[in-house]
Amino acid sequence: MDQQTVIHDWNVKGHAVSPAMRPVELHDETLRDGIQSPSVHDPGIEEKIRILRLLDSVGIDNSNVGLPGAGPRAVADVETLVKVVRDEKLSIRVGCAARTHADDIRPIIEISERVGVPIEVMTFLGSSPIRMYAEGWDEDRLEQLTRDAVRMGVRAGLPVSFVTEDTVRSHPRTLGRLFRAAAEEGATRLVLCDTVGHATTNGVFNLVHFADDLLIGMGLRPHVKLDWHGHNDRAHALSNALYAIEAGIDRVHGTILGIGERVGNTSLDQMLVNLKLLGVIERDLDALAELVGLVSEACHWPIPWNYPVFGRDAFRTATGVHAAAVIKAIKKGDQHLSDRVYSGVPAAWFGRSQEILIGFMSGESNVRYWLHNRGIPVHDDLVEAIFEVAKQKSELLTEEEIMAIVARFGPGPAE
Repeated sequence: MDQQTVIHDWNVKGHAVSPAMRPVELHDETLRDGIQSPSVHDPGIEEKIRILRLLDSVGIDNSNVGLPGAGPRAVADVETLVKVVRDEKLSIRVGCAARTHADDIRPIIEISERVGVPIEVMTFLGSSPIRMYAEGWDEDRLEQLTRDAVRMGVRAGLPVSFVTEDTVRSHPRTLGRLFRAAAEEGATRLVLCDTVGHATTNGVFNLVHFADDLLIGMGLRPHVKLDWHGHNDRAHALSNALYAIEAGIDRVHGTILGIGERVGNTSLDQMLVNLKLLGVIERDLDALAELVGLVSEACHWPIPWNYPVFGRDAFRTATGVHAAAVIKAIKKGDQHLSDRVYSGVPAAWFGRSQEILIGFMSGESNVRYWLHNRGIPVHDDLVEAIFEVAKQKSELLTEEEIMAIVARFGPGPAE
């Protein structure tokens, strides 16, 4: 049955409708900003290579593969990853973080020259008044650092992005001065950062339009593009990133599972899910579940059970009413219907599937479906026995517990 017939979507029907979403580039920070989390494990190089390949397979446009200025290990990892992109002819482009300092930018240039691959220099500088006060900086110093850093990358023939840390709490006078300096020296991107997760959607709108208007006034739009980099301290990261797209941003940043400093960054996997549901992207995301699982394992970052789409419970139900509706949809032979009747996200789009379990809130239909789905003959006595045990428990029955009951009854007559 046509989706428009069975679902009335209030997201797009009514008085308040957001502007249409636009195509946007996606930039991954898992291997740089993500592993700055104090609770994650820095993956080994083989795991990083697998992560990079999977990022490419789900259509991520760019990946920050490290900060070579951090030392020899960082240089070795970055060079290895860039060689993988070159040798395997991956579509994903690579960038590296750098402070606005020659000692950070020089290793990026040297790696690029050795490997023969252009590496985006993502040079960052704190710009908020609170940071300037803490560091004892003034605008003259910031402008000089900006010009020197951008000029160094551009003269080496590399694309340069200028990143202002804590952009959402920076004064427009300071931002205007630094943005102009970066653009005049040849930066092709300005990265607007919600470094401490301060912004609301109003802040996103105001900041993006400020930067956009400044570049238009300089005659540099769309030659100089705008990026959004958000953090999740107020739980606004995903909604802010989506709003940034509507406001006119060209590229959004994120990390798989939202890992990152403090409570983390924008979740890139959730961004992909939402862009797919909004019809902005049409790509195959079957490998996204594998990517999420790999990052969880490699970074020693457990996925919460209730994590959207990729958490253990995302498509599991043991509630009788819910399960009955899903089972009825399955019996109609309509995969999409069964995926949507009690879910806002089609599990099959992201390498997942609906799962009917048995617990104290289940109905007999749960038991019958569970047995039938595993090829076990279904008969009333067996169903009743499992159902009675389930009603006495305070948690779901495990597969072992159910199969122990099945073993006591033997094959029995099937329905």
